[in-house]
Amino acid sequence: MVTKAKGKGQRAKGKEKQSPNLSVEIAGITLKNPVMSASGTFGYGEEYAAYVDLNRLGAVVTKGLSARPRKGNPPPRICETASGMLNAIGLENVGAEAFIKEKLPFLRKYDTKIILNIFGNSIEEYVEVAEIFSSVDGIAGLEVNISCPNVKEGGINFGTDPRLTSEVLTAVRNATSLPVIAKLSPNVTDITTFAKIAEDSGCNAVSLINTLVGMAVDIKTRRPVLANITGGLSGPAIKPVALRMVWQAVKAVKIPVIGIGGIMTADDAIEFLLAGAKAVQVGTANFVNPSATIDIIEGIEGYLNNNNISDINQIIGKLQI
Repeated sequence: MVTKAKGKGQRAKGKEKQSPNLSVEIAGITLKNPVMSASGTFGYGEEYAAYVDLNRLGAVVTKGLSARPRKGNPPPRICETASGMLNAIGLENVGAEAFIKEKLPFLRKYDTKIILNIFGNSIEEYVEVAEIFSSVDGIAGLEVNISCPNVKEGGINFGTDPRLTSEVLTAVRNATSLPVIAKLSPNVTDITTFAKIAEDSGCNAVSLINTLVGMAVDIKTRRPVLANITGGLSGPAIKPVALRMVWQAVKAVKIPVIGIGGIMTADDAIEFLLAGAKAVQVGTANFVNPSATIDIIEGIEGYLNNNNISDINQIIGKLQI
């Protein structure tokens, strides 16, 4: 069963203008528009259903899923920063099997693409979770989070080591027939190196950026604000970094690039599209404005109408240098 779209707002009276085409294609997945939720900021979709008509989104990207349930880090694990926030949630999730039984049936009711963000603490766990989801109906693709500790390698992040990046992405690509999107870490010297590795490993697209590593200190207690000491910085503060890295990645690879990082408004999203991103993900904005994704979709449509552009693909990668 498909839940009918509620619709939002009324068109101006008089002659109705034909809506521009907002559909884009990512990794063989056709999206009705380029706006997706970002993993970790939209729960499993159901949490936002009271505020957002999920039918209107290009895709719902779930919070990170591992083979088995994970409790995450101890609190405090989130705090506000100037123009953003730090989080050290620790990838808490219900695990693959519970997601399939308890969360996925709700998402299947909607006419929107479902992309699962997956991760593991070893290459074997990445492969395991990819294999679990490969035989499940209703999943459009997998976004592989390679920015998490690799226990077997002494805590090295997969996403900051070229060899491990190649090994884990190749292993996931060989384990599933679903489209594979590599979510890249910004905590590297040269993002293009890792974008190329993802492409060479057989990934169908890349998404970037994940959060930047940061920390905050409570000067009264003289202790770190987060129990984990460091956390991931997101929000408007990281947008210039994200935009630069997306632009670099677009020039370096032929596979589609999905832009993430500090996108709060339609104007922000359009900047990423002009820089070459085929789609965008909205993250921290969801905490400030639960309907941010819908506002951004409508803002993009308004921009196209105001500029007499009939197809969103006409602005993708049209940055004038």
